[in-house]
Formats: sequence, structure tokens, C-alpha cells
Amino acid sequence: MNTQELQETLTWELYQKHINFMRLRHIYSDTDRNFRMYSGDQWYGLKVKDVEKIQHNFIKPIVKTKVSNITSNLFAINYSPENIENSEFFETAQKTCDLLNKKASKVWDKDFMDKKVKKWAKQSAINDEAIAYVTYNNEEDAPINEVISKNDIMYGNENEEEIQLQPYILIRQRKTIIELEEMARKEEIPEEIIKNISLDNDTSTSAGESAKDEVEDKVWLVTKFYKKNGRVYYNQATRYCDIKKETDTGLTLYPIAHWNWEDEEGNARGIGEVRQLIPNQLETNKIAMRRAITSKNISYPQKVINIDAIQDLSSVNKIGGVIKFRDMGNTRAGDVFMMTSPSQMGPDAEKLQNELITLSKDLNNAGDAVTGNIDPTSASGRAILAVQNAQNQPLNDQLIGLKSFLEDIARIWFDMWKTYASDGLMIEEENKDELTGETSVNLVQVPGYILEALNTSVKIDITPKGAYDKYAQELSLENMFTNKMITFDEYVESLDADSVMPKIKLQNIQKKRNEAQRQINALEQQAQAMKNQAQMQMNNQNEIEGIAEQGNQLIGQAIQNV
Repeated sequence: MNTQELQETLTWELYQKHINFMRLRHIYSDTDRNFRMYSGDQWYGLKVKDVEKIQHNFIKPIVKTKVSNITSNLFAINYSPENIENSEFFETAQKTCDLLNKKASKVWDKDFMDKKVKKWAKQSAINDEAIAYVTYNNEEDAPINEVISKNDIMYGNENEEEIQLQPYILIRQRKTIIELEEMARKEEIPEEIIKNISLDNDTSTSAGESAKDEVEDKVWLVTKFYKKNGRVYYNQATRYCDIKKETDTGLTLYPIAHWNWEDEEGNARGIGEVRQLIPNQLETNKIAMRRAITSKNISYPQKVINIDAIQDLSSVNKIGGVIKFRDMGNTRAGDVFMMTSPSQMGPDAEKLQNELITLSKDLNNAGDAVTGNIDPTSASGRAILAVQNAQNQPLNDQLIGLKSFLEDIARIWFDMWKTYASDGLMIEEENKDELTGETSVNLVQVPGYILEALNTSVKIDITPKGAYDKYAQELSLENMFTNKMITFDEYVESLDADSVMPKIKLQNIQKKRNEAQRQINALEQQAQAMKNQAQMQMNNQNEIEGIAEQGNQLIGQAIQNV
């Protein structure tokens, strides 16, 4: 059947409507441009001869500095019970939240969330918005958090920043035809309809230049999420095939969270760091090109020759070569061959270029104190930390946005556990024996009815872990140890695993000392036992001699009586 005769699905028609809208808003072209400007491909499409495309990329260090500043912390999910009105259930709720916190910590580590947080922060800074798409692994009772591009999500209301207030959300994914055919067969779609899943080559709106080239034949799969009666439903379709009909997820929250680097009025997607720096970056690069071209033209001496008066033109460019003139009568060599004197370029261009770079960094709070270009030996850790914290105050909005974003993800996790773990949630609980110090792991089952009855609030605990945070912390511990406020064992125990002070080496010293002390104690105990035994033998000998003396006295007395 000709594809022109096929009927497009309703989901695909809605998807095309959003594609056209996003093209009008330049979202796709801006995405490619933002990432090119960050990565260093800032002369995209420019063709020049005889000079390299010079650039001074100050966008990348600014972005990397800000991203590292807000992600150089430890993040931990903390669920707290809100069943205050039910005093009998509150203790159970508190215990359940403690178990959920342990479960969340396991999921965080297993899903490499620290790495994903950095990636989300980088996407938000470069391209305005970061998106998390959460799915669920039923076998492990664990959420899976996917980082998706801004290009691959469409909002029913592009002017509403709050995700949960959206009338619907579209998410698209590139899938192979084989994958989609298998999905359709699981949904018992007739084979004649499955044949309608055909190749589409529309990768022009994919994020990144590399994503526009594919090895295998792929198709866009569009998933539509929407709410009915307080619950989330979804369907899935390609252009000519409805793969999944309306399905109730059971969730109350969209499994999607997003974070705008900076809010923009009336724009659901916000505004990032890169697009505001592009004009200054381009002008800086243009000045560098102009300086290079001008320097090439005027900064080096050039030859001026009368080609008719020289016998061998190739000798002109030979180092130490002999330039032979033709018989020109009384013509002087200076009239046939001469060198121009190099000129100097005015300092204004260089001054403007440096000024643009410096101002761009300073206005974006990426100066030396923030980027770490400080000699730590010339200032204390606390002093440097204080300066950095003061200059990082403008990043508080981004840090609050990241915290809120992670709390949204944690709420989605809890919503999924309540919905998909109705038979009970198995959680690993570690117990430490205070006497032996050994740790054991037990499986605890949280019944589904407790999860259903549990009301929680979510908070993200943030622990600073920057380089100077570590330095200040370790310096404080060292001072406490020096002032004998803590012992050596307590000092080593308080150090972080990734501390600058080599904790493992100190623990090895501890082990050697403890082993030597144990041997000393064992020898002292053995010596004391031998001493006690000798004393006992001595006492026994004295007792024997005393008894013998008494016997002799009795014998003497008997003899005397006789």
C-alpha cells in the first residue's frame, strides 16, 4: 500500500503540530548552536583560505565552573512521614520512611545518579532545560532515570513551567523497526497493521550533529502522557500504527521532571547560560581573526622585485642563495630587489578582545576566585572557601532549582513504589553488631497497604564536597587532633574515604599499631600468668615446709612426753 494512502495516527498528528511549533521557536537550531558553541565548533559553516579559524572559547570554562560549583555536593533523598493525625500509625510510618531512605540510597548508587546529576546540570546550563524520564524495573522494584534531550519532549502548554500542571506531554524515542514490531505483537496488533511501521528518515530535529546519522533503520515512537480523574494514562504510536492504546499507569504524577537553568516569563523551557554569551564569544573570535589576518599582511617583511632583471626567480626564496641580475647597465640592486619594513598593529583590537573575555567571565561570576585560580598556600582553606561562597551566591537560584528537580524525581519514585509494589516492597537493611563490629544484611518486606497509607514529604539533604570544603574540614579535624580533643583513632575514623589525607595508609598504620599492642598485651598476660604460677608454687612450698615443721614439733613433743 502506498504510504500516501495510509491514515496518520492521532498521536502523530499532534506530534507534527508540536514539531512545527518548535521549529518556529528555533528550538532545534538553537540546540545545535548552543552545543557547538560550548564544544568549540564556533565557526560552523565558515570557509576561509590561508588562515586558521581562530577562537578563544571562554564559554566552556564558564559553564564547567558553574556546573561543578552546584554539583560538587553529596545529595541524599530523605523521606519523612506526614501521618501526624494517626498516632498509632506514626511509628510504623517513621520506620517505613527509614527503610525507604535506605532503598533510595541503593537506587541512587546503582543508577549512577551522581553522574546523571552532572549531566542534567550540564544540559540545563548549555541548552536551557534538563529533563528526567523515569521508568520502572519490576524485577528489582527500582526506578530507572533516563536523561533525555530538550528536543525530544513536547508540552501541551509551552507557557507553563510546572510539569504536573501540563494537560499532556509527548516524549519521542528513536527505535528500530524490529523493536517496534516486537512491541506491537506483544500488544496483539494485527500483522497487516504492523506492516505499516515503516522507516522514517526525519533526523533533522535530533539533538547533535552525530545523532542525524544512523546505522540501522529507525522510526520515531511517540508516547503521549495525560491525566484523567487524577491518574496518569498513556498511549504510544508511530506515524501509521497505534502500538499501545489508552493505558492506565496507576500513577498520580507524570513520570517526568525538568529543571530550567533560569526562569523566563511565559516560557516553559527557561533560558540557559550559553545563549547569553554567544554574541560576546562571536565578536571575540572575529577580532582574533582580524588580528591574525592583519598580522599576516603587515607584521612580516615582504619582497619587492623586478622580475625582468633577475635571471633565476627561484633563487629569491633560497636561504643563502645568490641572486643574479641581468645586464641592466647602471641600475642599482636596490632598484631591482628590496624588502618592505614590517608595520605594527594598534593595541585597541587586542585590548577590546581581552576586555570582552574578562567582562564575560566576571559578569557571569566565573573569575579567578570562583574557577579556583588561587594559590592555596597564600590563603587559608576557610578564607578561600569564604570567598568562593560569597561569589557563588548568584548560583543559589540554580542550586535551589537542582534541589527542587531532585525532589520531584524522589516523589515520582515514591509514587511508583506505592503503585507497582502493591504486593510489598523488599528492602535491604544493614545491621551492625556492636560487640563484634560485623555487618549483616537482612531483607525486610514493607507491605503494600502500609505504602498506600503512608503520606510523606521529600527533602534533599546537601553535603558540600568541594575541594576547599574538604580542605577546611580536614584542617579542622587536624587542629582537633593536635589539641588532643580527639584521639588518633577518632581522627582517622572521621576522615572521608576520598580525603586528601591518605585514609587507607593511616588505617594501615592503625592496624600495625593495634597488632603490635595486641602482641605486647599477649606477652604481658603470659608473663603475668607465669608469675602467678611461680607465686602459687612458692606458696605451696611454704605451706609444705610449714606442715613439715609442725610435724617435727609434734614428734619432738611426743619424744619429750615419753
